[in-house]
Amino acid sequence: MGEQLHPMAPHHLPFYLAPGSGTDTMMVVMGVFLIGTVLWVGTLYWRLHSLPERMAHKSQKLQFEIVAVLGIISLFTHMHVFWIAGLLLAMIDLPDFGTPLRSIANSVERIADAAPGEEEPEQSGPTRPPVVSPEREKERDHA
Repeated sequence: MGEQLHPMAPHHLPFYLAPGSGTDTMMVVMGVFLIGTVLWVGTLYWRLHSLPERMAHKSQKLQFEIVAVLGIISLFTHMHVFWIAGLLLAMIDLPDFGTPLRSIANSVERIADAAPGEEEPEQSGPTRPPVVSPEREKERDHA
C-alpha cells in the first residue's frame, strides 16, 4: 500500500512536518541540539565557576585553599558573594610573610644553640659577634 495523503492536504508538505508513518526528523535534530547546548552551557558554567581557583593556583598554598573553599561554599549555597570574594582574593597577591619569619626563626634557633665560647663555622660575608642573652650569661656564671 502506498502512502496516501488526505484529499484536503496540500500536495507539498514542509520538511519539518513528520510523515504519518516515519520518524520526526526535526524533533531528532532539535533534541541533539538541545543536549549539545545544555552540555556546552554546563561546561561554560563550570569553567567560569572554577576561574578563581585557576587564578589562585599559581599563588601561595594557603591562598589557593581559601579560594577553593570559597568556591565550594558558593557552589553549594548559591550565594554569589562567596564566589566574588574568592575571585577578589585570587586577584590580589598577598605578601609573603612566611619566608622572612622562617628566616628569623632559623637565625634565632642557630644563635640559641651556639654554646658560649665555641666558634661558629665560617660563613661567607660579614660576621657579627654572637648575641648572648642575660639568661645564658647567668647560666655561664653559675657553671
